[in-house]
Amino acid sequence: MTNPIPRLGLAACFALLNILPAMAGDDPPALDDRHLPALPRTAKDQARVSAVTAPATGFSAPEKFETKPGGATTVRARDTADAFSLSSANMPFAREMDFKLGNGLFRKSWVAAPSSTKASDGLGPLYNARACQDCHLKDGRGHVPAPDEPAVSMFLRLSVPGGTAPEGIADWLATTPEPTYGGQLQDFAANGLSPEGRMVITYEDVPVTLGDGSMVTLRKPGYSVADPGFGPLDPQVMLSPRIAPQMIGLGLLEAIPAADILAHADPDDANGDGISGRPSIVPSVEFGVPMLGRFGLKGGAPTIREQSAAAFSGDMGLSTPLHPDPHGECTAAQGDCRAQAIGQEPDIRDGLEVDRASLDLVTFYARNLAVPERRRVDDPQVLRGKELFYQAGCPACHVPKFVTHRLKDRPEQSFQLIWPYSDLLLHDLGPGLADNRPEGRASGSEWRTAPLWGIGLTQTVSGHGELLHDGRARNVTEAILWHGGEAQGARDSFAGMTKEDRDALLEFIGSL
Repeated sequence: MTNPIPRLGLAACFALLNILPAMAGDDPPALDDRHLPALPRTAKDQARVSAVTAPATGFSAPEKFETKPGGATTVRARDTADAFSLSSANMPFAREMDFKLGNGLFRKSWVAAPSSTKASDGLGPLYNARACQDCHLKDGRGHVPAPDEPAVSMFLRLSVPGGTAPEGIADWLATTPEPTYGGQLQDFAANGLSPEGRMVITYEDVPVTLGDGSMVTLRKPGYSVADPGFGPLDPQVMLSPRIAPQMIGLGLLEAIPAADILAHADPDDANGDGISGRPSIVPSVEFGVPMLGRFGLKGGAPTIREQSAAAFSGDMGLSTPLHPDPHGECTAAQGDCRAQAIGQEPDIRDGLEVDRASLDLVTFYARNLAVPERRRVDDPQVLRGKELFYQAGCPACHVPKFVTHRLKDRPEQSFQLIWPYSDLLLHDLGPGLADNRPEGRASGSEWRTAPLWGIGLTQTVSGHGELLHDGRARNVTEAILWHGGEAQGARDSFAGMTKEDRDALLEFIGSL
């Protein structure tokens, strides 16, 4: 078993990263915990947290509480496509209506303005989807489009080099949106406009020989834009594909103390294990300060509310309190787009297409999509696979356990032992997975560690097994074999296993 990353402590993390000065005798304020109604941990609480989050040392039986990856929010695992669409098991009955209203808004199909359905107009004028549920179908993962199929639930991020770094954030890799097309390619348009273009995906077969002589064929994707509707893209444009991620457990990830996440950071590889881990620090639209980026494939959003508002604007062209421009992704170079009718009216919805109350309901819904319980935790093959998972060094990035903050008005997420199998940090995964497009502090080869909880139900919920940021991996085996960089050792350990051991490790991951 590999040694755990040393827990550096919050003050040391900030000093290392030069984000805020470490003041003698004082811990600098946690950059992102200001969004949480958190109570300070007592010494007794901290002792309990340290005990329950210690790495596993034996593998002959399940750990205590291992069947409940979402703590008291955990729901019974269902063998249906609705497995990710249930509310937190401990959610007060009084909030049930809020959850259902949030679900209704999440599933709502928006229409272009002007429309007789004024409560639902304002879509676009350029967009990638008409509803949140179009991308996160059944609250699960998006999918790679079939040939000649519209790319719903997958899109391309766009940027060009240049720009300035936000104040107060070190190591920012400055980029700006593509001058004409903005921050992402919009492949649908309303009111007679032309879409911005069409994402084209090609694949190259990459054979990989495993240690026992068996072979796996990976598919290496390439991306381009066809039929650009507003002229050629900038010659320096950088493209990065995005598959919509699953929605479960987001409120629990949001409730992890920043100090506990930062304590796993090791930007200079102080323990010499070849694994660094750096926090994504991003400017908060809502709070106007640097915050820890927890959400998005490169950690680009600090809170569920900001992630949701960005999706309303970028994916559907809908204005919110955080992004009040009703034209969404229409740039100044797209005059016809910005001349289109909008859904904002001063006398309804706070003069916005998605008002504050609606954004709050969608945020509450997303915060309370529950994680299903673990399955087969006491199966001998699963336990053997867990041991191999540790031996391969996977927990260095896929950290099994955290305990959330004590929260004053979020009882569902308050002081829960959770098992996300992620450190929520950025890691360099090597050239094979690189999109070569920086985003904030994340380089073109860095990605936020994806939580593994629920991965065994991907096929059940989403109807496919596609994984990684662009769905190139068709199953867990392919996803592991694409890992490089800091994860090269773990990848090579898996590739060198006997088939029996590989199968056991895959059974463990499939039980999550």
